[in-house]
Amino acid sequence: MSEKRIGILGAGSWATALVKILSNNAPHINWWTRKQETIDHIKKYRHNPNYLSDIELPVEKITFYSQLKEIIANSDILLIAVPSAFMSESFKGLTKDDFKGKMIFSLIKGTLPDKKMMVSQYFHKHFEVQLNSFGMIAGPCHAEEVAMEKLSYLTVGCSNKTEAEKMAKLLTCRYIKACTSNDMQGIEYTAALKNIYAVASGICHGLGGYGDNFQAVLVANAIQEIKRFIDVAYPMDRDTNLSAYLGDLLVTAYSQFSRNRMLGSMIGKGYSVKYAQMEMNMVAEGYYAVKTIHTLNQEYKVEMPICDAVHRILYEKMSPSVEMRLLAERLA
Repeated sequence: MSEKRIGILGAGSWATALVKILSNNAPHINWWTRKQETIDHIKKYRHNPNYLSDIELPVEKITFYSQLKEIIANSDILLIAVPSAFMSESFKGLTKDDFKGKMIFSLIKGTLPDKKMMVSQYFHKHFEVQLNSFGMIAGPCHAEEVAMEKLSYLTVGCSNKTEAEKMAKLLTCRYIKACTSNDMQGIEYTAALKNIYAVASGICHGLGGYGDNFQAVLVANAIQEIKRFIDVAYPMDRDTNLSAYLGDLLVTAYSQFSRNRMLGSMIGKGYSVKYAQMEMNMVAEGYYAVKTIHTLNQEYKVEMPICDAVHRILYEKMSPSVEMRLLAERLA
């Protein structure tokens, strides 16, 4: 695995955290970011000026790229940490030949809003990437805690067991424990869904009338919604009480670092959706995911009252207080 060339696509929090993690085991890393000024700053000052700026980056181990096509050509394994809302634009102009023979791992915890599909589906449909050449890396793991080297856990979901185990070994270090799963699609859906429920959790917090007791009921019902949905979308034998499902949901719903919870909290306090997004200056994937899941569920017809309530608040301008009051009557 050490001979494989690793390319990290993206320059946000997760991409920066990945560079830190992988630098423990990988002899060299390729890193793509759109902005040349970001590259110049990192080379000079050894930290990302925009995200996790406390991390000292091993620039002597990194080859930087500002052209996406170039880093893809010079990498065997691609780790994608681009916000889902920018995926289509970022990969415009690339063809299936660019991804031939590549192993791809996604760290995108969302859906493509313009395509109404998951990231794995996008790569399969547009670039003919087969599912055994695609994997998902999920939490529970916030990039901010990786920066502080607090013990964190990752799950590598991939049908290709050999590649999954190699990636898990690469990610494992003093402060990261990584395991594998063959449920790539279930983990990918969960990574998007849990952001929706974190928005719901934040809305309840922002409204102020819901305490820890209700939050516990909300999350307990959320994991049931996740299971119902992924069991229909991709049926297989799975335990959603494992950390890649329930654990990731819990940390995203409760953590101070959760941008989706933050978005929901601001909306609960009376901010408009657009103003909250502007104030955050970060991408909250749950905003896009709820629209995609709502569209997909018109076919699947899974009972998802929490997801439906979040969709009505974010896209139909329904009152957060009214929606949460009605939702509370349905939960048990």
